[in-house]
Amino acid sequence: MVKQERAARTREALVRSAAESFAGQGFATASLAVISAGAGVSSGALHFHFAGKAELADAVEESAADTLRVLTGRVAGEEAGPLQHLIDVTHRLAGRLREDVVLRAGFRLGGDMTRVPCADLRALWQGWVGEAVHLAGRGGELRRGVAPAGVVSAVVAATVGFEVLGARDTAWLSRPVIAQFWRLLLPTLAPVALHAALDTAGTTPRP
Repeated sequence: MVKQERAARTREALVRSAAESFAGQGFATASLAVISAGAGVSSGALHFHFAGKAELADAVEESAADTLRVLTGRVAGEEAGPLQHLIDVTHRLAGRLREDVVLRAGFRLGGDMTRVPCADLRALWQGWVGEAVHLAGRGGELRRGVAPAGVVSAVVAATVGFEVLGARDTAWLSRPVIAQFWRLLLPTLAPVALHAALDTAGTTPRP
């Protein structure tokens, strides 16, 4: 049991160290020697857990994808409608991107053209936004004539843009910036009667 716990801690340290390298330098430039040193283990220990850099990148993406799935899930006791839930999730995602290097690395790896992603977080995010917008349309939360595909494009393009810009300047991932985006977008997509009920600053605390 002790050996298993030690192995799990070593693997976790390697994934985090790899995420720091991938987030800061990209996949192609990241060094296995730097990753093993950052985790405080030998090169041999790294290769015991991972066959190479590609496998490490896959592990980072899988961990980041698990985090994204938790972020997009409903919070216990949450009763917000689809649009408010979408707003809340964008705030939760931005807050977590500020704090979680594994999640940041997972998104960056998905956009790295030097490899085939294991779990493309940007594609996962686009799929989830599509589902949320579809639910909003079914629930009467979109203005008549608004094309759901256009809403999805706008939300995904903006949020992925915040993610990319936030890698260098976390102000792009701040609550005021995300709230301002929603204040500008909501009048074009939500019925007037719904505006007062929507909180562009988000209704749930960040994880």
